Amino acid sequence: MKKISRREFLSAGVAGTAGLWLAGCLPWSGGKRPGAVVNVPDEDGYRLWLRYAPPGKDVISEYQRQIRQVCVAVPGSTGTAIKDELGVALPSLLGRSVPFLRGEAPAGTLLVTTSSASPVVTGLDLAESLNHAADEGYAIRTVRLNHGNVTLVTANTPIGALYGCFHLLRLMQTGQPISSLNITDRPALKLRLMNHWDNLDGTIERGYAGRSLWCWNELPDTLDRRYTDYARACASIGINGSVIHNVNANPRILTTQYLRKIAVLADVWRTYCVRLYLTANFAAPMRIGGLHTADPLDREVIDWWKRKTDEIYSLIPDFGGFLVKADSEGQPGPKTYGRTHAEGANMLADALASHGGVVMWRAFVYDPDVDPDRVKRAYIEFTRLDGQFRPNVAVQIKNGPLDFQPREPFHP
Repeated sequence: MKKISRREFLSAGVAGTAGLWLAGCLPWSGGKRPGAVVNVPDEDGYRLWLRYAPPGKDVISEYQRQIRQVCVAVPGSTGTAIKDELGVALPSLLGRSVPFLRGEAPAGTLLVTTSSASPVVTGLDLAESLNHAADEGYAIRTVRLNHGNVTLVTANTPIGALYGCFHLLRLMQTGQPISSLNITDRPALKLRLMNHWDNLDGTIERGYAGRSLWCWNELPDTLDRRYTDYARACASIGINGSVIHNVNANPRILTTQYLRKIAVLADVWRTYCVRLYLTANFAAPMRIGGLHTADPLDREVIDWWKRKTDEIYSLIPDFGGFLVKADSEGQPGPKTYGRTHAEGANMLADALASHGGVVMWRAFVYDPDVDPDRVKRAYIEFTRLDGQFRPNVAVQIKNGPLDFQPREPFHP
């Protein structure tokens, strides 16, 4: 009997169940067939949580009293993105259009500003809140200005102001009161990344919803609108980075041909402060660099990675860094040369350090020489390297010691 893979089994099961359901062989839990549903809004899900559906007449009436005009004093392209977002959201959430003012904040204004861009902020007692907000946080306040209430969203940086606006819009989308706001918030984690398993041929490893979003055959000349929509969606929930390529990395992603395509994506995402990261194939110095080795302690290898990293930053000044799968499931790594994971990660970290980049080194390794029990292997291997990694290396573990299985205990 032919063996079938887990993926084939699941695909066949889902397809079979769907066929029985559509044929009427399985019951419909709602009591009516889907064809009986009427007045369903035209919704394809593309807008995600940025639909800005009207929250209801009573709530809208309250919002109209609080926000009668808008003033955005945030510099750069991120400030423009804030204006655009409010221009899309507020007419729906308020049930009417609102004027955008420049340089003034009468009563009933939604004022969005960075602390350095508005004298209004310097006159308020917000120093402690803004200190807590740091680079990516924000303060949202109902303040008394010009003999009336003003809704203030302020931050130290443009991205903080954008995150603050999204917070306010979430409150309004969910019908929350906004007449007496006193909110200070900031992201709890520095690195908040999407991790794509997209391949250069447009396929996606373990992808079940179509082909890759990145149209490599069109870049860098043609920009799909979805690239902007993607960055906007990420920023709306505080995602500040994205790894765009499969961890089972094709080294060609690091060639100049592809780096120029990637640089255009980074330019689009910069408005929303979404930094771009790449996966690095550890054997890239051999496969695209013409070297005879990828030994992380070899001088030629070290120099090759330094030159490649400098090239990336010349094209993408805010490049985030590398995600690396090494010595795992057939991927090349430092142990091929008798080196440790720390020595491999540190070589890349040193190349990135002067640019402010990081290495995310996956700890999903299963070397049988470490321990006969696979569940113990990664823990044993990496705990004995504790303290040996550079400060700009993050060791990435799975949720559980074996895999991403929900039935597992948390990884120690």
